[in-house]
Amino acid sequence: MVDIHAVVMPTHIIALGGSLLRPEEAEQRPIWFGQLRQMAVHFEGNGRKLGIVVGGGLPAREGITLARASFTDSYRLDNVGIAATRLNATILQQSLLDIGCDVSPVIPTTTIEAAELLNSHNIVIMGGTTPGHTTDAVAVALARDSSASHCVIATNVSHVHDSDPRSNPEAKPIEEITLGELAEITGTEALGPGESAAVDPIAVKWAMQASIRLAVLDGRDLSGLEDALEGRPFVGTLVKVE
Repeated sequence: MVDIHAVVMPTHIIALGGSLLRPEEAEQRPIWFGQLRQMAVHFEGNGRKLGIVVGGGLPAREGITLARASFTDSYRLDNVGIAATRLNATILQQSLLDIGCDVSPVIPTTTIEAAELLNSHNIVIMGGTTPGHTTDAVAVALARDSSASHCVIATNVSHVHDSDPRSNPEAKPIEEITLGELAEITGTEALGPGESAAVDPIAVKWAMQASIRLAVLDGRDLSGLEDALEGRPFVGTLVKVE
């Protein structure tokens, strides 16, 4: 368990991995969505704002695979993935609108637009913006543009590891790390279309530039996500500013 040591902020930014919506989780999806909606209602009821950036997950990967049969241009493939993120964002947006949350009816396409919408709505949900980076980086940019000092990256892994656990069974989870140390693990060069990492290297670079603290955790456990947002100890990796 690590302690985020954060002052409660009026605006909280979450990068919600598209993998959390994947078909393998179908049996748990109604419970997960219900808990997410409860969390949104809780934060809204306590006068706080949420900016949620949703990833593309399986729809993005499948779309990119299908598109590669016709073209291989990275810019165009990224646009296919971005369309999938906005589809997922719309699903979550409509889910929260259905229970009466003050959610922006617009899915913004830039983080500046999203930050402006947070001035008039309690919750703003968006997907990707432009080719060249993932929604992790979009969330960091939204934190920067909305003057939030912290961004929670909720994915389907519990920690950043010292090496890739998919290829190294001996990889060790990390509880606390600095942004600079994280950059040594992830690098700072853009991922290719459809590629993924524990944290997008561009997100790490932008977090370093804007002094945005990060928390990386398993978003399937929404109690842990809420702990991180509330400044309580959480299971995951705390990424501190230098």
